[in-house]
Amino acid sequence: MTSEPYFQRLFAERIGGARYGMGTAIYKFEKIKRAKRQAVADFPDRPLLDFGIGENDEIAPEVVRSTMKVEIDRPENRGYADNGIPAYKEAAAAFMEREFGVRLNPETEVLHCIGSKPALAMLPAAFINPGDITLMTVPGYPVAGTHTRYYGGQVFNLPLREENGFLPDLDAVPEDIARRAKLLVLNYPNSPTGRLADEAFFRRVVDFARRHEIVVIHDAAHIMLTYGRRPLSFLQIEGARDVGVEVHSMSKGFHMIGWRLGFVAGHERIVRAFGDIKDNSDSGQFIAIQKAAIAALADPSIPAAVRARYQRRLGKLVAALRRLGFRADMPGGTYFLYVPAPRGLEGGPTFASAEEASQWLIRQRSICTVPWDDAGAYLRFSVTYQAPTEADEDRLMDALLERLAGDRLVF
Repeated sequence: MTSEPYFQRLFAERIGGARYGMGTAIYKFEKIKRAKRQAVADFPDRPLLDFGIGENDEIAPEVVRSTMKVEIDRPENRGYADNGIPAYKEAAAAFMEREFGVRLNPETEVLHCIGSKPALAMLPAAFINPGDITLMTVPGYPVAGTHTRYYGGQVFNLPLREENGFLPDLDAVPEDIARRAKLLVLNYPNSPTGRLADEAFFRRVVDFARRHEIVVIHDAAHIMLTYGRRPLSFLQIEGARDVGVEVHSMSKGFHMIGWRLGFVAGHERIVRAFGDIKDNSDSGQFIAIQKAAIAALADPSIPAAVRARYQRRLGKLVAALRRLGFRADMPGGTYFLYVPAPRGLEGGPTFASAEEASQWLIRQRSICTVPWDDAGAYLRFSVTYQAPTEADEDRLMDALLERLAGDRLVF
């Protein structure tokens, strides 16, 4: 029998301590992967309709790729970027002014990051001491909460419910929690609900942050995928820059998935603190990638085309799901559609959760979605599926309708 290595007892409590690697719990995305493999094995002649993918399906635009091809051969781009080249910060500031009317000092109020995920991971290090609290919306992206716990802090969840427009109820935060809170993490357009925040809500956020002396981190990764109105930056709101920062990504709105680049913008002291943490965490993104991103930021036609692509696809998906009985409405943003999960089938199985519904759809109908049960039972459909042409999109919708045509879903 092989004995456990001596270092098994040395693992930090934040990742499970001496029990690390011994748990039997399965993360929901691993369950989805297993179900997909089983569906392919059980129905080899039936293509998987994958609405679970959460990343852009196109490569970066030609102007971005051609810039990269040139810059990758320049010897001056070979070195460490540290906290970013001035030209990228200037391009980010120009983008913020063009798109949102927000004027930033590129030297002090903008800093690059190797994607928004590391920024959300690092920012808690600047504020969280043991016992401090981060306010996080659920469902949501957990990274800032994970790192809050790493530093001995706690997470207080703010559920996003339909009756409140999928906005957190800030008035429901208990006074003792608000007193201990250091951070409030928001994300609009919201993933996975696809809902937007408006100016009135962001003004309430600013007032809430001032009243309780809380720092706001607004994750704006999907901001350029806003439908029916101009994209709204938290930093457009009067006083927002006094209470926090906004984290932007080159991925969603520019087809630069995998390039790992974004920026943090807002109050210069918070940006500087992020830079100090970052200085001790990485040495910056490859300069050639930053220069390619400058070309992307300078071209407003890129996010406009990305937005039109996913808005078109979402419209088709909404129409198809409505025909199948789902309560589906066009989201305000993102490339996600968040709909109440079916509770079962007439004369067939019942589903106690969105995860059960999701597993049935994958295993029995080869239709992949992502379940969320944090604040009600919902399924998240993504329109980042592989479909090179609009005709291919239509064929995919036809396949979805055909696949579920004989099922009487109960909601």
